[in-house]
Amino acid sequence: MKFGRVIGTLVATQKCQGLEGIKFLVVQLLDRNLRPQGDPVIAADGTAQAGPGELVCVLGGREAALALPKKFVPVDHTVAAIIDIVDLLDEKTLPPANVYWRRNTS
Repeated sequence: MKFGRVIGTLVATQKCQGLEGIKFLVVQLLDRNLRPQGDPVIAADGTAQAGPGELVCVLGGREAALALPKKFVPVDHTVAAIIDIVDLLDEKTLPPANVYWRRNTS
């Protein structure tokens, strides 16, 4: 999952079966500080509500197809959520992890 900002829409005159009615968005992926990272990608809108300017959560790879109404359609990226608030914490202020690994000796 990555942050992204919707920077446009894409109109497709032909779509693969299973993608009828799905909106396509142009999304600029962002790093953890919400700065642009790499080239924009085309993402299917799994929320059916995202629009230009919105901060979104983008899924990539095989998981992208699972976030759409019809599973396993040919997409590389999907907008899975619209993000309302981001609270970035400084890594130095985070509490220590409460997960400890131990070897099973039984």
